[in-house]
Amino acid sequence: MIVFSVVIILSIVGIRLFLKHPKFGDLPSGERKAKIENSSNYKNGSFVNLNHTPQMTGEGGVVGILKDMVNAKNRRPKDVIPSIKTDLFSLAAEEDVLVWFGHSSYFIQIDGKKILVDPVFCGNASPFSFMIKAFKGTDIYTPAEIPDIDYLIITHDHWDHLDYKTVVELKPRVEKVITGLGTGAHLEKWGYEPEKIIEKDWYEKIDLKEGFLVEINPARHFTGRGPKSNQTLWASFVFQTPTYRIFIGGDGGYDEHFAEIGERYDGFDLAILENGQYNKSWKYIHLMPEEGLKAAKDLKAKRLFPVHSSKFALANHSWDEPLKAITEANKNVNQPLITPKIGEPVYLKDTTQVFSQWWLGIK
Repeated sequence: MIVFSVVIILSIVGIRLFLKHPKFGDLPSGERKAKIENSSNYKNGSFVNLNHTPQMTGEGGVVGILKDMVNAKNRRPKDVIPSIKTDLFSLAAEEDVLVWFGHSSYFIQIDGKKILVDPVFCGNASPFSFMIKAFKGTDIYTPAEIPDIDYLIITHDHWDHLDYKTVVELKPRVEKVITGLGTGAHLEKWGYEPEKIIEKDWYEKIDLKEGFLVEINPARHFTGRGPKSNQTLWASFVFQTPTYRIFIGGDGGYDEHFAEIGERYDGFDLAILENGQYNKSWKYIHLMPEEGLKAAKDLKAKRLFPVHSSKFALANHSWDEPLKAITEANKNVNQPLITPKIGEPVYLKDTTQVFSQWWLGIK
């Protein structure tokens, strides 16, 4: 009993020390916490979704997930994922281009501004470097290969969207960070100056001048990097430039906010929505492939870029199922899709650009 008690005590101490590592960030406090408590989206000590959102459904539940885990096949590809290494420093200033880094990380150069969304270049999507490692061939960019960024957008603070090592290395080259309420607590702990950080609530707008406007909007998800969840706000973003309008979806399940935003803005040139790491037991907090197509229609999007796949295995489906499923479902919808390889330039204003189904034939 004495040995057992000592082991338990040492384990508790070890966990507490580990949770103090800077990578876990910080909880909001002071003026930031006071602003959060005034938000209509913060109730009984946590942020909440617009509608009731259980993280687990009755369809499958924990037992179903365990069964899927046992039966899961091909969660990680055996082959190397094909990619194209585009030199971001050599892009002509007048080019309007998007470059995807796999999962939900991507770079946008549009109307002379450079935007970076949810960069994760550390090779894994977990607090442990040996867990949830990037697929072979997908982790081809480093922070040093990213040019100076006008706007770094962080949709929420989960490990596969906000990486400590990456954002710390990028810090000298980031002009402004745009994110939801509370996330700035992590960034300040990691050395970002408060004046660099713009945190807003849902439906708040940010006038970036020169014809650039951002509005923070709802998503249907949750947050947390440690034991306490939903202390920071998850969000989607409308990014309006002088000539182009983008919907940045972040993570989140289907709900009425897509149609409301689509009506309010009367459509988007491009919608970037999650498509991957889903499960029927998580259907309220992640989009299923057919729901991504439905959300794009609700948003009145001219083109859809499905992300959140092809780099990390966070669910039990095969690594290539998301792209196979959405392209198959799209045969009945005919939504123009953008499906680039990692690193392949997407020319935002060239609606004739053709993309291969690069995932076919990869084991």
